[in-house]
Amino acid sequence: MTLDLHDRAVVADTHNDLLMSVVERPPHRWAEFFRERWLPQLLEGGVNIQVLPVFVDDQFRPEGALRRTLRMIECAHALAEGNADRVQLCLDGDDIDAALAQDKIALVLALESAPGVDADVELFRTLHRLGVRVTSIAHWGRSPLADGSGEDATGSRLTSEGVAALGELERQGIVFDISHLGASGVAHVLELATRPLIASHSAARALCDHHRNLTDEQIRGVAATGGVVCVNFVPDFLAGDRESQTIDRIVDHIEYIAALVGVEHVGIGPDFLKEVAADVIPPCCDGNDYTGVALDAALPGLDGPAELPTLTEAMVKRGLDEDSIRAVLGGNVQRLFRAELGRGR
Repeated sequence: MTLDLHDRAVVADTHNDLLMSVVERPPHRWAEFFRERWLPQLLEGGVNIQVLPVFVDDQFRPEGALRRTLRMIECAHALAEGNADRVQLCLDGDDIDAALAQDKIALVLALESAPGVDADVELFRTLHRLGVRVTSIAHWGRSPLADGSGEDATGSRLTSEGVAALGELERQGIVFDISHLGASGVAHVLELATRPLIASHSAARALCDHHRNLTDEQIRGVAATGGVVCVNFVPDFLAGDRESQTIDRIVDHIEYIAALVGVEHVGIGPDFLKEVAADVIPPCCDGNDYTGVALDAALPGLDGPAELPTLTEAMVKRGLDEDSIRAVLGGNVQRLFRAELGRGR
């Protein structure tokens, strides 16, 4: 029953950094490597909609950030064109519907913190032309647009360029992503936003008190815009102790957010880090701890997209009804993307 339910559901993963893995290969290998390494995992996991964030590592900032951003976007186009029988890079909800109707995985390009843009907000128009449809404007630290949640002590709101960025993203039909944004920045966005927001990979702070997670007030704010909070699977964001870092803990976060604002505002943003970290961090280097978060940690039984059906099984065992499970797995994100992608003011 569980596998049948998972197969019938639209599964939308709103955060998988697989582009970081693919772009490390020579360009002539991008499409082939994706087909060998990542496509089988997405297919086995039943993924129908895959958001591909463009994350620029510290060594490329600031001077090489835009070039790295463009290279990763080109990588996304190349892997899509080279696997056109199985995936499609989608620009709006109609594209997503068409891809799913043809049994293809709908790929959606996103920017994570947008370091290549810096304060040049007009570049969001360029990036929209290149296919970007979801964007956040900060990571852990400070950007010209806003502070990330690692800088919450500053109490800073969006900069003037950050305010302009929010307006430009709404005009272009690029969904604004609050994941990683500092608390005061989230509050500022909630004051200004006129379109639905997404938290692409954030869990509930009430269950795990980490600055990367969202407070009840923030979750209510996202829901009030008509947006979706997509639960992160990173163990350190689910629970503070290793024993509690299980698949069941993901369900705890899902149920908590659903009870707070309604199941129609919950999705999944797994942020599978283990395999990507192993691909991009040289074995010579001690780089598997990022500001206290273990990048090589994974939940037992759920360390990659191929194992997503185990989450469905856990939700069935918890007693969630079929409609709720299908909404969480991807129905809510599909609805948001259908309404918002590419549909600017």
